[in-house]
Amino acid sequence: MTKITSIALLGFGEVGQALADDLQRHAGITLSAWDIKFAQPQSGPALAAQRISRRGTNAADAVHGAQLVISAVTAAQTQEAAAAAAPGIAAGSYYLDLNSASPGQKQQAAKAIENRGGHYVEAAVMSPIFPRRLASPILLGGPYAESFMGPARELGFSAVSVFSQVIGAASAAKMCRSIVVKGLEAILTESMLAARHYHVDETVLASLGDLIPGPDWPKLTGYMISRSIEHGTRRAEEMREAARTASEAGVEPLMSAACAQRQDLAPRFAPALQHATLAGMLDAMLEQMPEPMKRQIS
Repeated sequence: MTKITSIALLGFGEVGQALADDLQRHAGITLSAWDIKFAQPQSGPALAAQRISRRGTNAADAVHGAQLVISAVTAAQTQEAAAAAAPGIAAGSYYLDLNSASPGQKQQAAKAIENRGGHYVEAAVMSPIFPRRLASPILLGGPYAESFMGPARELGFSAVSVFSQVIGAASAAKMCRSIVVKGLEAILTESMLAARHYHVDETVLASLGDLIPGPDWPKLTGYMISRSIEHGTRRAEEMREAARTASEAGVEPLMSAACAQRQDLAPRFAPALQHATLAGMLDAMLEQMPEPMKRQIS
């Protein structure tokens, strides 16, 4: 097994930067990266790129000569990133696709990479990337998943496992899980805003505790609503991929599409995150809601 020493990152946002920091703890690793925001000198990705070995002039340049390419772009850019990187990919190099995209999107990305001789490995991250980062549970898929296991663990991906030889299966598991998890965030947000308006939020949470015992419902609800506010834009994009996943299976994605809309609205309530209690956060959100939205729950 050839030791991987040169790695390229496509996407240098929050996830890409965390991976870069973890990977650079290994002696002898050289990192290159590409992000569309590199064109903005004062953007977060551009400033953070000062910490790595080389900043590519484009995706193909960034991956040139790399033994491993890690794609950590937004879900909507999954295919575009693979197509942009493919001309520069070295034959026999691994392309690890971490993006939260539908099975069909992953299959198209795989074609772009494999047509150039790259070894595409589907990856489905089955938990939030933080706090475990490289140690997050990841399902690997595709014909090169098994051979990538050794290099992956050597680099610190300690919770990877081969899920399927078929590209798309791991992402199907991830996306169907997301329908529930991100959907629950959206449903709790909508429910609790209305319940707080009617002063029945504590009663609703107590009833949920009776119906589904185990979770601390006030704590869980506060956590899930705050995650939606903090990461709603990214979650909305993931929910649109979840909707695409359902559509690819012949299932009309009524719930997924609606949850994407609710997640899209969430980031506007960022000031509410200053409140330590669920009640305080909900009150701040209600205060901030425009009148048309207030009338919808009145």
